[in-house]
Order: sequence, then C-alpha cells, then structure tokens
Amino acid sequence: MNMRIPQLGQHVVWRLLPLLLGLTGCNGNADPGAGMAFPPPQVSVVTVAARDLPVEREYIGQTKGSREVEIRARVGGIIEQRLYEEGTQVAADAVLFQLDPKSYEAQLAVAEAVLARTEAQRNQAEREWNRLKPLAADKVISRKALDDAQSAFELASADVKAAAAAVREARLQLDYTHITAPIAGVVGLAEKVEGAVVKASEERLTTLTVTDPMDVYFSVSENELLAQQTQAADGSLQTPADNALQVKVRLADGRVLDRSGHINFNDARIDTATGTLNMRARLANADGQLKSGQFVRVIVSGALRPNAITVPQKAVLEGPQGKFVYVVGKGKDGAPVAEIRPVDVGEWAGQGEARSWVIRKGLSNGDQVILDNLIKVRPGAPVQIAAPEQPKPPQS
Repeated sequence: MNMRIPQLGQHVVWRLLPLLLGLTGCNGNADPGAGMAFPPPQVSVVTVAARDLPVEREYIGQTKGSREVEIRARVGGIIEQRLYEEGTQVAADAVLFQLDPKSYEAQLAVAEAVLARTEAQRNQAEREWNRLKPLAADKVISRKALDDAQSAFELASADVKAAAAAVREARLQLDYTHITAPIAGVVGLAEKVEGAVVKASEERLTTLTVTDPMDVYFSVSENELLAQQTQAADGSLQTPADNALQVKVRLADGRVLDRSGHINFNDARIDTATGTLNMRARLANADGQLKSGQFVRVIVSGALRPNAITVPQKAVLEGPQGKFVYVVGKGKDGAPVAEIRPVDVGEWAGQGEARSWVIRKGLSNGDQVILDNLIKVRPGAPVQIAAPEQPKPPQS
C-alpha cells in the first residue's frame, strides 16, 4: 500500500531537516574549525591635535533704526497738506506737513501791532523825559516830576521788550505750522490725512527712522555671561585687548550679510524679568537690506580658545555615566582595540557636517578617536583601523 506523508507532516519534516543535518555534523568526525569567526570592524579614526579655535556665538536679535523719531505737531490746527511721499528718504528740515497758518498769521499781525504801539509809547516817554531834564536842572520843576518821567520811560521800554517777545512767539507758532523732519531718515506712513484736526504734541503724525547705520538688539543669558567671565579668568577663553568683538547678522533665509559691525552698548544691569543682559550692535546699512523690526541671528566673533581640542559630533556618544568616545588602545598582543574614554564637553564649534564638540577634559594630543562603525565597536574588542583622518577646522 502506497503511503503518503500528510501535508502537515511534510511541513514538519522540512522544518526539522536543518536541525537533523546539524546534529549529524556533531559526531566525532566533525571539523572543529567549521565555526565562523567575525573579523574586527574596520573603523576610521581622527588624531587629536590641540589648536587655537576661533569662537563664534549666535543669538536671536531684532533690528531697530539707530534713531527713530515720532513726528508730532507742536501747535494745534488743521492739516492742510502732506508734503512727502511715504516710505522715502527725506533730508533734515524737509517739510512733512503743512497746517493751516491763517490763525497764526493773524496772531502774528496782532503781536506786531502791539509792538509798534509800545515802541511809540516808549519813544513818547523818552522825549518827555528828555524835555524835563533841563527844567529840573534849572529847578523849574520838582525832582519828583523828573523821576516820574524817567519811570514812565523805563516802563514803556519794558513794554516794548514784552511786545517784542510776543512777536517772536507768534512768529515761532506760525513757523510750527510747517512740520519738518528733525533729522534725515526714512519717513513712514502718515497717520493723519489732509483735513484732520491735530492737537499740539498729543497725536503722532508719522515716524522717521534712520536706517543707516542700523542697530541690532540682542541679549546674553546671565549663566552664559558668568561662564564667559570664568573662562576668561582661567585663560581658556581669550578676547581682544580692546574687547572689539565683531558682529555679523544672519537673515531668516540663512544668508549672512557681507558686512560686520561692533557692539556699542552693554547694559549695566541684568533684566530681572528675563535673566539676561541686553546688548546692542551697530552695522552699516547703506543698501537698506536690513529693515527696522527685522528678526535676525546675531553672530559675535573675535574671541579665541587657545589649545582647544575638538572632535566631530558623530564620535561623541551618550552612556549611563555621561558622554564618552571610543579611542584606539593596545591589546595584550599589541593589536589595536577599542577603549571607552569619558569626556567633558563644552560648546559646539562649526556648522553642518563639520560641527564638532569642544572637549574640555578626557582627551590629549595624539589620541585616536574612532569616528564610524560605532555600532559594531565593543570595549576591549579588536578593531581594524582605516587610513587616519586628520581633523578639519570647524567651518563657521
């Protein structure tokens, strides 16, 4: 009778077949060298070399015109005309608005008439005084009469001075109907139109902004400030002798403007609301690429870390005891093996693929740090070293 293995039995046989074949290889005739041993992982290394490292720091900043002036009327009145084009550059003393001058012209005319009357009264008092002088000398009139004439002249002279001051004030009020730019700059949108009634000093008509040079405001945290002071004191951070740090700005699209400025203001106190020190830098802006109110990244450079050690970002790993790297050591037979080296890291250096950690402690000149194949590397296990890679300076 022809017997067939059931379908389920076939599956069992095929699954057991590799196991059965393996068992047959375990007899006394098996080759002891049949097991496969994995070769040491091939790794790239970088040789540590201390060097002077330029330091760059970035902060969030916001631009503001180096001067910003709110234009307000100095006298009340009705706006008769706007004499500038919004958003354009204007010169100092350029007329921006014209108020209706009629009432001020009338006030000036009244003041000038009062001045003319007081001058006539003074002249009359002076003539009267001069006529009485010889009469008083001949004792034709009393001394009191002469004194009264002199007093009348002096009072009339004082009235002339007051009237002249009133004329100057009236002329000044009339001049104020011409609302002018106190400085050269870019004038903004008009907030009042022709026909609007404005009050003296109460309502803003527009804003005038000086955009060249442009100021950039940013802040440094108190902790970072203290760290910089400590590092400067122990020599691990060097700043220019005159503290002339350079400042550049990175725009929102990633472009760095091809100009540099300088820090021209450090606040004298920490902002208690934010725990930061407010600072200001000033940059040239003749081409107008920077607009007031723009958010930028402020790049501060000029400091230096002497004899700094850096390793690529990818070489630094995180373990239960903190950050560490693998370095190449020597095994018992002199062959290269991987060793764990705990490190104390500082700030970042460089950008993009060249970004590196600054190593404060844990590495020395000549150490070979393993860069790749780290998932296959084990402490104390052999490694095969590829051609050494020399450290590249971090790119700013």
